[in-house]
Amino acid sequence: MAQEGFWDHHLQGAHVNRRVKYLSDQIERWEALNASLNDLRELLALVSSEGGEGDGIVREIVEETDRLSREVKTLEIESLFNGGDDEGNAILSIHPGAGGTESQDWAQILSRMYTRWAQRKKFKTNVLDMQVGEEAGLKSFTLEVIGRFAYGYLKGEAGIHRLVRISPFDANSRRHTSFAAVYVVPEARSEVEVVINEKDLRIDTFRASGAGGQHVNKTDSAVRIKHLPTGIEAQSQSERSQHRNRENAMKILRARIYQYLKEKEEESREALDKNKKDISWGNQIRSYVFHPYNLVKDHRTGVEVGNIQSVMDGDLDPFIDANLKRSKG
Repeated sequence: MAQEGFWDHHLQGAHVNRRVKYLSDQIERWEALNASLNDLRELLALVSSEGGEGDGIVREIVEETDRLSREVKTLEIESLFNGGDDEGNAILSIHPGAGGTESQDWAQILSRMYTRWAQRKKFKTNVLDMQVGEEAGLKSFTLEVIGRFAYGYLKGEAGIHRLVRISPFDANSRRHTSFAAVYVVPEARSEVEVVINEKDLRIDTFRASGAGGQHVNKTDSAVRIKHLPTGIEAQSQSERSQHRNRENAMKILRARIYQYLKEKEEESREALDKNKKDISWGNQIRSYVFHPYNLVKDHRTGVEVGNIQSVMDGDLDPFIDANLKRSKG
């Protein structure tokens, strides 16, 4: 890092700096874990020796063993992260595919699933944008997930998600297949300056609409911002205040430009190309089958879960952990 010219490539330099800090922190956590294991060994020796306090110590050993087991599993997964953007916050967007109300309803189900997952991880969330469908569901949804390793966990969720079910909107109760696309980008890091010139922006305001044509606000509070040099767009209409919507839209825009610059500097556009796939059959990363049987299957790892309700309530760790291990395998 002290080498001459190291910071000439700002994004690369920031990444290395984050990596060094990340590895130092991981070493400290593993050392603390090892110290706890030594303490546990002493407890085991005590309970096996004459004069041990028996049940009280055994109970303490069981509780500590469970805690250390969870900590080991967490550290094993975190060891698969790169320590750069993986350690930061994430911005997750959901867009329904073709199919109108069916796909929009599926997008809303997914929005709830990811919000519940974040709650399970004790991450904070902030809805940056939400466009409600005319009849039901969501036309688009953007969620900020705030917490350590939020992006590392969520980055593998980007792709097409397929739903098969008996439609609640079909009077004949026929089976329908719906698609929705999930996009995940890292929130731009504070130590990396993403320069956005005001003259490069086109800012449009419009009236935010809700279900049934009702308006969130009777003023033009919704904001859409386009970065003219890259063509990247972001919008927000989740707040009543135009000022707050502009702040949210800029946060989304900054994250997307950061991702664009990172891919450009690394000369790798695979992630972007992957996100440009059609929201249609054949490109899905995961299928959620509600009928004629109950099954959620990840097509990349082969992981299958039969408890659909648990998955819809945010239990995504079996899929996320398996995909992280596959990516590093």
